[in-house]
Amino acid sequence: MPKYILTIETSCDETAAAVVTEERQVVASVVASQDELHRRFGGVVPEIASRAHVERILPVIDETLRRAGLTLGQIDAVAVANTPGLAGSLLVGLVAAKALCVAIDVPLIAVDHLQAHIYACRLAAGRDVFPCVGLIVSGGHSSLYRCAGPLDFELLGATIDDAAGEAFDKVASMLGLSYPGGPSIQKAAERGNPTAFNFPRSLLKDEDRLDFSFSGLKTAVRYTLVGPGKPDFGSLKLDPTLVSNLAASFQEAVVDCLVGKAMLCLRKTGLDTLCVGGGVAANARLRQRLEEESARAGITLHIAPLALCTDNAAMGAIAAERFQAGCFEPLDLDVYPGVIRKA
Repeated sequence: MPKYILTIETSCDETAAAVVTEERQVVASVVASQDELHRRFGGVVPEIASRAHVERILPVIDETLRRAGLTLGQIDAVAVANTPGLAGSLLVGLVAAKALCVAIDVPLIAVDHLQAHIYACRLAAGRDVFPCVGLIVSGGHSSLYRCAGPLDFELLGATIDDAAGEAFDKVASMLGLSYPGGPSIQKAAERGNPTAFNFPRSLLKDEDRLDFSFSGLKTAVRYTLVGPGKPDFGSLKLDPTLVSNLAASFQEAVVDCLVGKAMLCLRKTGLDTLCVGGGVAANARLRQRLEEESARAGITLHIAPLALCTDNAAMGAIAAERFQAGCFEPLDLDVYPGVIRKA
């Protein structure tokens, strides 16, 4: 009989659950998006996100089990993302996971949300992808890891201010584009000139650091539009061509930084495999550039498929590795909203 693991993901604004087997087969996966709740704010509001998780977590778990054709009594372990993320959102998932573990007397497994994004590449590949360099690009994180194995991650670099996804959302808001910013900027950029504006590529030429910085780029877009001060972006009347050129130039700058630092990390570590995950990994221009640069450098590239880029619980299949290794947690497990430096 297969061993079934119920995985729960509530690190930010997606309420998700999945059932995976000990052999990493995804039996069922359900994601409840909160995009509509946060759209008018142009970004995720933590209090709204955590309240929405409270309302949705049990229906999502119930629907996941229904699709899997299983009852709670057939679940052998419960896994939950407890780091990093929004504190209130993480707590909702963790409390639900603990309650289920007590109710059906099964072990609890902790999942690092960022490591799960990289593991999505392993899940999609259907074979071992380790050791590798892991690049996570999402709304809250832009990070580089040395991944010696599925349970051995070392953080090598991260954003020192804004994450790439956050910058996409803020710039989209400035340009009058819809939330979430990644898809809307990509669409606008398709009609634009990526060299129309010479935006900064912070830290790109610093070969001693594997960190990212997107705050200056975001500010450069703002100053190009309105200069310093506190303008009402909603009152701007922007020419569509200008919007497309700004979107394309901004996107190209972000992509240059992400690709450049990933390639630098590969050279520094001597590894020849790159795994990329996170919501921004769905960006078509980023995927294209990664494919081009990896082919040029002889790098084996794995990018999470689109369905596994945004937050989901299927990528929690990394819990199968911990299940097999007997890595279980006590019921006093806590949440850790910040990035854990050592895995």
